[in-house]
Amino acid sequence: MDHSRVPVLEALEEFRRRGDVVYGPPGHKQGPGVDPRVLEILGEGLFRADVLSLNGLDDRRESQGVLAQAQELMADAVGAEHAFFSTCGSSLSVKTAMLAVAGPGEKLLISRNAHKSVISAVIVNGVEPVWVHPKFDAERHLAHPPEPDDVRRSLEAHPDAKGMLLITPTDWGSCADIRGVAEVCHAYDVPLIVDEAWGAHLPFHPALPAWGMDAGADLVVTSVHKMGGAVEQSSVFHLQGDRVSPEVLRQREDLLGTTSSSSLVYATLDGWRRHMVEQGHDLLEEALRRAGRVREAVAGLPGLRLMDDAVVREGFAAGIDPLKITVDVRELGVSGMQAAEWLRAERHVDIGASDTCRISAILTHADDDRTEGVLCDALRALVEGADSIERPRSVRLPEPGVLELEQAVLPRTAFFGEAEHVPAEKAAGRIAAEMISPYPPGVPVVAPGEVITQEVVDYLRSGAAAGMLLPDAADGSMETFRVLVR
Repeated sequence: MDHSRVPVLEALEEFRRRGDVVYGPPGHKQGPGVDPRVLEILGEGLFRADVLSLNGLDDRRESQGVLAQAQELMADAVGAEHAFFSTCGSSLSVKTAMLAVAGPGEKLLISRNAHKSVISAVIVNGVEPVWVHPKFDAERHLAHPPEPDDVRRSLEAHPDAKGMLLITPTDWGSCADIRGVAEVCHAYDVPLIVDEAWGAHLPFHPALPAWGMDAGADLVVTSVHKMGGAVEQSSVFHLQGDRVSPEVLRQREDLLGTTSSSSLVYATLDGWRRHMVEQGHDLLEEALRRAGRVREAVAGLPGLRLMDDAVVREGFAAGIDPLKITVDVRELGVSGMQAAEWLRAERHVDIGASDTCRISAILTHADDDRTEGVLCDALRALVEGADSIERPRSVRLPEPGVLELEQAVLPRTAFFGEAEHVPAEKAAGRIAAEMISPYPPGVPVVAPGEVITQEVVDYLRSGAAAGMLLPDAADGSMETFRVLVR
């Protein structure tokens, strides 16, 4: 296929050339209706590119096939049979993917280190989750993806499960054995969905971890805005084989997705695909070299512990994404949350994620010598200035297995059931009626329907007191918990 073509961008260029006058949405009419004070910050080009597909980029019947052509090019670029664009982010795309495989009351294997959007999908569609617990790294206090044998045992125990949802790479960069999990799933003739939100770049360089489509996954969801070159909320479904119907996937997406898709998202997805096909290997080659230099610099800084291939050698993960610079900062005597706040306040460096133990910075093809130097200098300054940071409040980190809570009732039943608030001192033993997800990365510690334990109460209360953000909890201070009425 001709990857020099960019159907969405070409249609937008043609729209401007024609000089069409629009008497439909958006109401700002490609910019004239926008407050000049807004234009001063966002620029006119943003609004000039905000054009509907119907009677804009394409005609009333979509007879020019602008979006269809762009999606066909995307599929070809990454080795998928089908690709579908989504303008609502992978938080919605993963819900759609799950709906395409399992419906209300049906079982779906799900890696328990899933993002809160996955738990939300379980609530929305009433699926019965069969949690496949991740491999817990006690020393690093980190969850890595489950292994093929974990999936096999779950399928043996639940042969009526409709499929498996695997999360890889994790928020911290550790990667699953996708091929091994796919082989297990296919032996039971069920599809493998991969939530590869952090993996949009993986198809474009052989030195990166395995890409889901190449490793045998049936349906892969990527967030191009995370590691690629498209605007926020840019997501793509990739599909191959016959275990998931393209027709069913489209219908489920139509059920959940917006009817006012953003041309800004479509255009940047289209342009990013062309960029990667034409220059992606070289751009990522340079990014990998840059990441190697940053990793070498971090490894030489006292008090910082870089997550590297040791997690592979120790059997915790099948690989790591080298572009994720995940650094344990506990030896500095500070928490990851404190380190992130210090870097922002003192060095104007915004870290991608942080938790009690670590920080994580991502490098992409967009980084250059300046940003490489800024990151290394900032981390060096953190080491030198750590003694000036107030000692962190103690967080009662749970032991391995403590986060594997009992699922007493279905998440949907608990979420919509009659609930009450109880003091934290009385929460242990009660069934949660809410999600509680430290953010970032947004993986729920407690899901609706799970039995709250004292260890989890202690962890969440001490974490909240130490600055942990819990945006989805009814009471972010963790003084009270929302539980089912007995």
